[in-house]
Amino acid sequence: MRSFKRCSLVSFCFASMLAIAACTTSRSLINPSDLAQGSPENIASLTAVIQKNPNDALGYNVRGTAFGRAGRYKEALADFSTAIQLNPQFYSAYANRALIYKNLGRNVEALNDYNQALQIKPDYSVALIGRGNLYRASGQIDLAFNDFNQAIQSGTTDGRAWYGRGLIEQLRGQYGESIVDFGAAMSRQPKAVPPYNARGLSYVALGDWENAFDDFNAALRLSENVAESWANQALVYEHRGNKPRAYLSYSKALQLDPNYKPAKDGMKRTRD
Repeated sequence: MRSFKRCSLVSFCFASMLAIAACTTSRSLINPSDLAQGSPENIASLTAVIQKNPNDALGYNVRGTAFGRAGRYKEALADFSTAIQLNPQFYSAYANRALIYKNLGRNVEALNDYNQALQIKPDYSVALIGRGNLYRASGQIDLAFNDFNQAIQSGTTDGRAWYGRGLIEQLRGQYGESIVDFGAAMSRQPKAVPPYNARGLSYVALGDWENAFDDFNAALRLSENVAESWANQALVYEHRGNKPRAYLSYSKALQLDPNYKPAKDGMKRTRD
């Protein structure tokens, strides 16, 4: 009876973690292939370029990316809007502005800009992935899946497309397919933590706790500053009946994110 109770609690906790993981969205600012950085020195040099070429849409787009990386969203929006005014066919400026709108919670405007970018260039993978993340966050998983799938078919090398599609497959209970897609995401972005946590949860769903444990530990080797990784590791310890180790990992997760509910609940379960 005690073993059954423990399994039931762990299964419930896993379901909660899976739901939270499904609600997370990409936090990357702008397309990661953009080289512009948000340092004051770089922004100053980009401003000097714009002053010499005030009608060059590209200059505003690049500086807008730098502003976005620096968290200066108001300036980023202004630059992307100027770039679009100078070149109404500038699809990457629409996609960049969409991501700023998304980070500001202005999802309707973000969707409009992604749609505009894709109307100009239907196979633009950055916009497809961005719109897919927007659809996924709003629960429109079929539309999200179609966008991630189209990005992959268009020949993108961006691992976020496979990661996003894997999350949809996970939501649909297609854990085998999601494991394959998370692996594809890892091969393209081997230092990204989220695919390891996500694949680990799919392994948990299939009852493959050893591979799940390997993935959660791999996520921790990449970064010890992600609360989800510690809570996921704790879930395996809890499944094994090792409450002291589970409690320690849950507590580390809570130190990193005091509002992370799976860690709070896990500490309560494993405190004794």
